[in-house]
Amino acid sequence: MSENAQSGRRTPSTGLRPVKRFKRAAPVTGGGKPRRPKRTGWRRLIPTWRMSLLGLAAALLLGVGLFVLGVTLVKVPDAHAAATAQSNTWLYADGSVITRTGQTNRQNVSLDKVSPAAQHAALAAEDRNFYHEGAVNVQGLLRAAVNTAKGAGTQGGSTITQQYVKNTYLNQKQSVTRKVKELFIAIKVDATESKDDVLSGYLNTSYYGRGAYGIQAAAHAYFGVDASALNPAQGAYLATLLNAPSAYDVATATPAGKQNAVNRWNYVLDGMVKEGWLSAEERSATTFPDVKDPQPNPGLSGQTGYLVNEATQYLTSNQVISETELAKGGYTIKLSIDPARQQALQDSVQAQLRDTLNPDKRKKDAAAQAGAVSVDPKTGAVVALYGGVDYVKHYVDNATRRDYQAGSTFKAIALAAAFENNAKTQDGRTVTPRTVYDGTSGRKVRGGKGTPYAPPNEGDRSYGQISLQQATDWSVNSAFAQLAQDTGLQKVKDTGIALGLPGSTPGLDPVPSIPLGAATPSVLDMAGVYAALDNGGKQITPWLVQSVDREGEAVPLPAHKTTQAISTDTANQVTSMLQGVVNDPGGTGWRAKALGRPVAGKTGTTDDQKSVWFVGYTPELVTSVALFGQDPGSGAQVSLSGVGGIDGAAGGQFPAQIWTSYMKAALKGVPVSDFQTPADGGDSSGATDLPTAPSSPSSTPSTGTGSNGASTAPAAPTTPPGDGAGAGAGAGSGPTTPAGGSNSGGGGVTSPPTAPPATQQPTAPPTTRPTGRPTGRPTPSTGPTTAPTTQPTTQPTGGSDTLTGAGANAG
Repeated sequence: MSENAQSGRRTPSTGLRPVKRFKRAAPVTGGGKPRRPKRTGWRRLIPTWRMSLLGLAAALLLGVGLFVLGVTLVKVPDAHAAATAQSNTWLYADGSVITRTGQTNRQNVSLDKVSPAAQHAALAAEDRNFYHEGAVNVQGLLRAAVNTAKGAGTQGGSTITQQYVKNTYLNQKQSVTRKVKELFIAIKVDATESKDDVLSGYLNTSYYGRGAYGIQAAAHAYFGVDASALNPAQGAYLATLLNAPSAYDVATATPAGKQNAVNRWNYVLDGMVKEGWLSAEERSATTFPDVKDPQPNPGLSGQTGYLVNEATQYLTSNQVISETELAKGGYTIKLSIDPARQQALQDSVQAQLRDTLNPDKRKKDAAAQAGAVSVDPKTGAVVALYGGVDYVKHYVDNATRRDYQAGSTFKAIALAAAFENNAKTQDGRTVTPRTVYDGTSGRKVRGGKGTPYAPPNEGDRSYGQISLQQATDWSVNSAFAQLAQDTGLQKVKDTGIALGLPGSTPGLDPVPSIPLGAATPSVLDMAGVYAALDNGGKQITPWLVQSVDREGEAVPLPAHKTTQAISTDTANQVTSMLQGVVNDPGGTGWRAKALGRPVAGKTGTTDDQKSVWFVGYTPELVTSVALFGQDPGSGAQVSLSGVGGIDGAAGGQFPAQIWTSYMKAALKGVPVSDFQTPADGGDSSGATDLPTAPSSPSSTPSTGTGSNGASTAPAAPTTPPGDGAGAGAGAGSGPTTPAGGSNSGGGGVTSPPTAPPATQQPTAPPTTRPTGRPTGRPTPSTGPTTAPTTQPTTQPTGGSDTLTGAGANAG
């Protein structure tokens, strides 16, 4: 400041002064609001809540806009064009045509022509809230879309409106795009059509199986009535079929499929009661309806129907194509079936079995039902399949049914389990082919819990002390029951599953009878198990469909996974032992030696001779053959004894003869090769593995039991076992000496014939049995040049081939 001289006042100076910088105020700690510091580093990447809220609002607006745009732009397609079915073409592996299918039975009716009971049954099965909900089940749709994108397969949850749209306007392909289209079209349909119209359309476009589209066609196909006459029981059954038409067709389904159908039927009826559409009194009085047999389809006669049916099951069970979409047609499906081998299998069954039967003279012959499957062990491809006499006459596929016991064909699994798990006898010795077991009939198994299991051998015959190899050749139950206990019953079951048996196989339980074949796998299942043995322990689930395309576009198929189920040496060791079943002149499978190639296999004959088996293989091919006894009227399981005029039945008879005849034709021109040799050389004829404190061998069959289960050196029985089936869980009813084949069981002669058979089996058996297994393997030059063409007039004596104990005989 300067001072004015005249006035004495102070005035501002005109000189410039430096600007004073203000410091940032310190944060207020009192009632004032502090300033938020700037975000630095990675925090700058996180949006603020304001930005998040604005983004969410924008996304919702965009979503609503796109949804409105989608509903506006998507047009409902022409229903009639989409609902027109085409034919499917089924091909053999070489491209030749098996058949064409695709006949469609469709007749639309208005909703008032459908009984209220049938309407309510469909709602109870598929969409109980139909009349009270919108077009789309959002939760179910999202779940289906997510699971489809993840490859988890077809998922439920669609409303009836969505299903109607899918049936009428779209294909059944499981994709996100199709689901989105389904959503938009369903919303438009729901907005433009009444609920009654949608329900009517759904019932008229749904596929019920047997070529029937719509409830009117289904009512006639299954019950021979109009849709207006359907009662609650019938309506509930048709509603059940919507879930899985072929699998729930009780006229053709497997026992498991029939039970599943009944369970679903009960679910539908219970739902009707819950919704008030059926009274509790009516529900309790409702019984399962009688269902008509399917009408013959000429295009599926002979073996064709079995091939098409099995391929269809493969495609639908693996969720490659839904049954509804397949019924619409337009697919070309190539199977793995070799037409030459398929014909050879049919011819072999005809020549070796069908031509010998005369149901007019022998009523028993009408009970014989044959099933067979041939598999390439290296790839798992099914190259031939025989399902029965004729698909249009016998709809149940004998090659894939799971209701007959496997018998002693299961003993191969018991051997694999023992070797794979280094099983030890009760006195601590490692089990080998030379391990000696007590073959006394009815011998109590040692080492188990509870009441000791004591299965009889065929004919209640005792073998004394025999090696495991001999017990395999002759199919001795008492020895194998102890072997399973020494191995561990659960390990035997687990090995069977590892080799390819489904875990759900009926009767596949870790019980003392498991090695004797109380389980009921299919012929196809057992072919897969033996294929794993033939393939060095590598398991490949057998498959039938080679390729699928529709309108030139390939449909993806599941990969054929290979799993090392058991070690290669275990597989080779079991194969070596199963060769003894054929090479041993007293072995139960001696007839298969006529093939003139290295053969490994096992026979099986089950309780009361209701089924007989032979599963055998060469290094190139595996074939499983079984004969089942089924009453042609009631469908009940019956004994095969007397079929073909033969007293008794055995796996070493018809099944082994069919197998040999087929394999000769199937392998014609294929170079002969030998099996891989196991680590121990595969010779089981040397010194036996004795227990630590053996007793003196006896020259007669033993009547006691060794304290360790695996006992002393072998002494052959003075009388060889008959070729017959045992008497079940109790003592056998067969004679103590062989008599004219009255105890048929797949057996074999006790020493080889002096000359190989030409056109028939020897008429009289030798009287002695070898004490060891032959060491040589067959070659083409030593085997018979032709397969037996007739049954022997007198059945040879030989090994037991029947499964006994716990509801099954030894085999």
